[in-house]
Amino acid sequence: EVTSQSYIGIDPKLYSFLHHPIFCSPTSPKKSPAKKPNGGILLLSLSVENKHRGDGAGKGFAFAPLMCLQLHYNMVAPRASILLVYTGGTIGMLENPETGALEPLDFNYLQDNVPELRLLGCDISSVEFQPPLDSSAITTEHWVQLARVIEENYDKYDGFVILHGTDTMAYTASALSFVFEGLAKPIVFTGSQLPVGKLRTDGKENLITAIEIAAARDEAGRPRVPEVSLFFENYLMRGNRTSKISADQFSAFESYNYPHLAYAGIEIRYHDAVIANAHMGRTLSVRPYFDPHVAVLKLFPGITREVVDAVLSVPSLRGVVMETFGSGNAPMMPWFLDALRAAVARGVVIVNVTQCVTGYVDMTRYETGVLLEKIGLVSGRDATTEAALTKLMYLLGQGFSSEEVSRLMAIPLRGEMSLDQEMEGFSREISIYRR
Repeated sequence: EVTSQSYIGIDPKLYSFLHHPIFCSPTSPKKSPAKKPNGGILLLSLSVENKHRGDGAGKGFAFAPLMCLQLHYNMVAPRASILLVYTGGTIGMLENPETGALEPLDFNYLQDNVPELRLLGCDISSVEFQPPLDSSAITTEHWVQLARVIEENYDKYDGFVILHGTDTMAYTASALSFVFEGLAKPIVFTGSQLPVGKLRTDGKENLITAIEIAAARDEAGRPRVPEVSLFFENYLMRGNRTSKISADQFSAFESYNYPHLAYAGIEIRYHDAVIANAHMGRTLSVRPYFDPHVAVLKLFPGITREVVDAVLSVPSLRGVVMETFGSGNAPMMPWFLDALRAAVARGVVIVNVTQCVTGYVDMTRYETGVLLEKIGLVSGRDATTEAALTKLMYLLGQGFSSEEVSRLMAIPLRGEMSLDQEMEGFSREISIYRR
């Protein structure tokens, strides 16, 4: 019977729990389940018989301390619901034992092939692209399709895990980060270098950890990582900060210019200071519109006029990501500068990013950079080529003028670039439709 003596040796948190209004007022028999104020479910069935009531007035409860301890730890948030979206890629393949060929995995039997998923305590559903795609075949239409799948299921699930081929995963993760404005739920990309059916696969660990991250909540019940991210081989990274760096190693991705969001070792350690804030209470806005009329121009010593003209003179061209040397430097031949001026005059937006894997473009450091800025090139700062290109496609797809696209390319919209040398947190996002 719960009396003052019953509380001896009980944890103070449990004592406070027992004084919750749920327990401090009489109740009728067999009232189950009880709603916890923050939306959690109290997993018990109350059945109070008259002979067990605590006093002559028929009020109070008669739970033993051990039973109260059990109730304390059963009062948890509902099971997280996660949607797996399989677009294709190595992770979703199984080796045919007869032919040795890799075949797409039937995701209706996912838990049979990865039984560890049953231990995660999540409700997992899945959808898959038909047919599954080789990631090298990904187009803007597939980005639209993927965005619509998430939009249509956004209110049904607590988080999303996107299984994607590694070759273009950084592009898709970057593109999706711009599409969702007001995002308050995790969207975690992952994949593998070996199929999930292989004995030494990295796919199981990547998949299990990605789901665990998508389902993770803080003490207030909010998502731990409410942004588009990419998990691979122990590290969680911001999606629009990543690049694929290896074709054959398990550590295939890196975020050189922004800290890792989390590290998965014996336990998952989240670096909250660099994780985006959840936009709780805001209406999700989804604008999956892209203009593919862009190009990447990588400079190299000895580049010819014919090569530059072949890129910049494309009639339908609307944007170019130009990979320059060092902190944003380029050749100063008159024909090269004239070609840039002519393209900018036609309304082509040219974004200057560095070929270096770390560092940033500073067009005020050297005379060559100053001249490029005067011509009208936009500094991509420390953005990756993948992020700069998909951001350019996204902004052009919104129907903005070249001047407006140039202005927005210089502003971090989803934490894809830093405005100075200091690593900036992602405390807020910039809406392209607000001033």
